[in-house]
Amino acid sequence: MTVAAHTPVPGRFEGRVAIVTGSTQGLGETLLHRLAAEGLRGAVVTGRSVERGERVVADLESAGCEALFVAADLDRAESVAAIVPAAVERFGTVDHLANCGAKTDRGDVWDTTAELFDEMIATNLRAPFLLTQAVAKVARSQGRPATVVSVGSVAGYGGASVITPYSISKGGLTIMTKTLANQLMVDRVRVNQVNPGWMDTPGEDAIQRRYHDGGDDWLERAEATRPFGRLIKMAEVASTLAFVLSDDSGMMTGSIIDYDQTVQGCDDIDTA
Repeated sequence: MTVAAHTPVPGRFEGRVAIVTGSTQGLGETLLHRLAAEGLRGAVVTGRSVERGERVVADLESAGCEALFVAADLDRAESVAAIVPAAVERFGTVDHLANCGAKTDRGDVWDTTAELFDEMIATNLRAPFLLTQAVAKVARSQGRPATVVSVGSVAGYGGASVITPYSISKGGLTIMTKTLANQLMVDRVRVNQVNPGWMDTPGEDAIQRRYHDGGDDWLERAEATRPFGRLIKMAEVASTLAFVLSDDSGMMTGSIIDYDQTVQGCDDIDTA
């Protein structure tokens, strides 16, 4: 099935600065390229791989967007704490934050260790909180508006047993999004969340091969089970994230957007 084109909006992010976590590959990288195509002035690339980070920086700068790589482990608070100051030192401000980085390792109620649980909460929940807090402080001190979007998951409503700690972390992210949106609207900081369903990403490919014995044809087999005949593609989620970050989403704040091929509470279509 052909995926509809999502055309960038020229100039929508003209003069703006954005931090995107988990942007050395996958959805985060796709989002930064989308923002750059819409006029982004400064991009902050974050992730653990210096090699991939430098490649993304080079690609963005060749497209006319000034970029900075900040190496960061999201499960380490001191590493997270360095991201926003580095952005302000380089670009003077931060207009947008996209929390795309996440840990997706498997575990159920029987085999999830304390270490895995803590890493999952630190990466998927604490890091977005600390980064949103830091961006809000910059916005308040400079008297500027800012927007934040976090990538959640429909698993945050209750996921498969094998992703128990992941689901718990994404459920907490939803509460965090609403709580912070309520507190920060007086400072014109908008906080929203997009919950993708099953998405075709490099990370998902690695997960399928590592945990589910997925062969080279796992994607083809998976897509045959979906109502729209394919998994969600990164470009379409990036388009939605860009809209939520942009002025086009107006005063939207505290919103949770499900981007999936299932509807919560409805189970009359078998997609398993």
